[in-house]
Amino acid sequence: MAKYQDRLDSIKKNYGTLTKASGEVGKDFLAMHAAALEDGAISHKNKELMCLCVAISIRCEGCILDHLNNAIEAGATREEIVEAVNTAILMSGGPAYVYGGTALEAMDELLK
Repeated sequence: MAKYQDRLDSIKKNYGTLTKASGEVGKDFLAMHAAALEDGAISHKNKELMCLCVAISIRCEGCILDHLNNAIEAGATREEIVEAVNTAILMSGGPAYVYGGTALEAMDELLK
């Protein structure tokens, strides 16, 4: 069953809908998003892992799935993702433990 892939597909569809509806605001946000995550002193992959850590900490499942998927596409390994989850748990405690488990469950599905 591909429940996380289905959710991720829905999130991506909603991004497109919102971007069209919000006009310049959406375009500007996406431009900022792309610029912030480009390779620089910190690699794109590591920035996506940082975003995953924050997404877990703020308990945003859509953000978790999006940045988890982006981290995987950027070459993040299972071990790197688990360490990002552990860092979120350190910074956010119990809620991050719950959402970190969600991230690992989604990772197992998306890495297949």
